[in-house]
Parts: sequence; C-alpha cells; structure tokens
Amino acid sequence: MNGEMGLREHNRQRTYWAISNAAIRLFLEKGYDAVPVAEVAAAAGISKPTLFRYFPAKEDLVLHRFADHEREAADVVAGRPAGRSPLDALRLHFLDGLQQRDPVTGLSDAAEVLAFHRLLYGTPALVARLWAYSGRTEDALTEALAEAAGEAVPEEGAGAPGALLGARLAAGQIVAVQRILAMDNWRRIAAGESADQVYPGAVTAAEGGFAQLREGIGGLPAPSPAPSSAPSPSQAAGRAVDQE
Repeated sequence: MNGEMGLREHNRQRTYWAISNAAIRLFLEKGYDAVPVAEVAAAAGISKPTLFRYFPAKEDLVLHRFADHEREAADVVAGRPAGRSPLDALRLHFLDGLQQRDPVTGLSDAAEVLAFHRLLYGTPALVARLWAYSGRTEDALTEALAEAAGEAVPEEGAGAPGALLGARLAAGQIVAVQRILAMDNWRRIAAGESADQVYPGAVTAAEGGFAQLREGIGGLPAPSPAPSSAPSPSQAAGRAVDQE
C-alpha cells in the first residue's frame, strides 16, 4: 500500500513539474499575458480542469517555485544549533546562500534564472501575487520566532488581539530585509555585472542589513523641522505696517 501511495505521489509531482515547465517555457517565449491557460494545458497534454487541480490560479504556474521556500526561514530558526540566536542563524543561512549563488538571494547569473526573474518582476500580476507567498513566509517565521522565545502559539482564531505581535513585527522586518537584499543583487546582475563581481558587495550589504535588524534603526537621519505657523519678525513687522 505504501509503495502504491509513493508511486502515486511520484507521478503527481512529475505531472506538477511538467505543467509548470510547459507554462514557463510558453510565458518566456510569448509573454505571460499572451498565453491562455488552455494553451498551457494543451502543451502539457492535460485538460484545463486537470491543470486547475494542480494550480488554482494562472500565477501559481510560475510562483509555485517560491512555495518551496515558504518555510525555509522558519525551518532555519527551528533547526538552529543550541546557543545560536534566530537572527544569527538566518544571517549565516543567507550568507551561505550568497556563497552558493542561490537564486533566492538574487545572486545567480545563470541564464535560465535571469530569464525567470525578468518574467517575474516584469509582470505586474505575478508581482502582486508574490505578496501572498511572502505573507505565508512571514506567518511561518512568526510562529518559529515565538516558539524560540518560549511564547505559546495560539490556535487559529484564538488568543487576544495582538497576540505574537512582537514576533510578527520581527518576522516582517526579516523577510523585508532579505527581499530587498535579493532584489538589489538581481538588479545589479540584470544590469550586466556577474555574480562573482556582485558577491563582495552583496556580503557587505547582507551584514549591514542584519546588523540593522539587530541594532535597530536609530541611526536614521532626523526629519527636517516642520514649517512654523508663527510669522517671522520681519513678516510680523510687515503686517503691522499694512494694518496702519
């Protein structure tokens, strides 16, 4: 029975990837908006209803690749060695990703990765959908940070308003820093630099980003003073003259 279940799951995963690969190939050739879902289904040799059983929305044909990384940050926190802080574990993991040229860090100049990123960031519908994936990453990391701090994670729908707010704020900031770092790396490579050229600066930027997470943002420039509603002495004198 287990062997049958394993074979069934293997076949499902093979179909899953075959559909996605066919979709991305067509999107790269013709443009995302120019390819209807029916064409993707035909290219994959399946029906349109079958396609939607694997991918509920057209955007998921591309973005499911991010789903493989949704729990990555949470797993890093949960699996960190004893004595290592969650933030330091995430920092070291990101630095290792840079060294390995992991596409998730934006530091990959492989042609297929660059083509995928151009497709993703050049398609507004995909960028908008990407926020849903980021939200799930934040949710998973929130729970992992709360558990690392010894906080009880409330069941869905339970708990007082604002429960785990501190962990959620931290998770949002961490995810945002990683996203901005990756986007900066990708932009530099898309502009013509190689991954090896970008790497030293990417490491420096990552260390700075995680230092800011650790130390806070107190070093931001002070805002300019708001204009005063009170008239200056010269303005007051002018008004007095006018009234005379």
